[in-house]
Amino acid sequence: MATSTGEEIKVGELAIRFLVEGEQSSGSVAVFEFDVPAGAKVAAAHSHDRYDETIYGLEGVLTWTVEGTPTDVGPGEALCIPRGAVHHFDNTHDVDAKALAIVTLGILGPGFFREVAAILDAAGGGPPDEGVG
Repeated sequence: MATSTGEEIKVGELAIRFLVEGEQSSGSVAVFEFDVPAGAKVAAAHSHDRYDETIYGLEGVLTWTVEGTPTDVGPGEALCIPRGAVHHFDNTHDVDAKALAIVTLGILGPGFFREVAAILDAAGGGPPDEGVG
């Protein structure tokens, strides 16, 4: 399945495909599928104050750390991440992983990931240089 445009957004090592955007659900939910290559440490610790996130494993295993507690999420398993919970994920295994993210309220969209990708591309894949400017 792909978005209505069939767009795959590359953010670092991640490949993201929106299946349901907020506009399609009257803002109630957004759903995207994402691929994480084997061995990838991809997401910096972060939190979401305006929505909850549920992760559903499709292939491989991702290790999610929520509020300091690691949890492996494999095919058919789900993990709920409440608003405000600090979390990140890695694929420390030797096989690629794929998962669904279900975001409620549906306020996270492809534009966010396009902006993050542009920032990473401009920074040459690394964090911005804080000494510039």
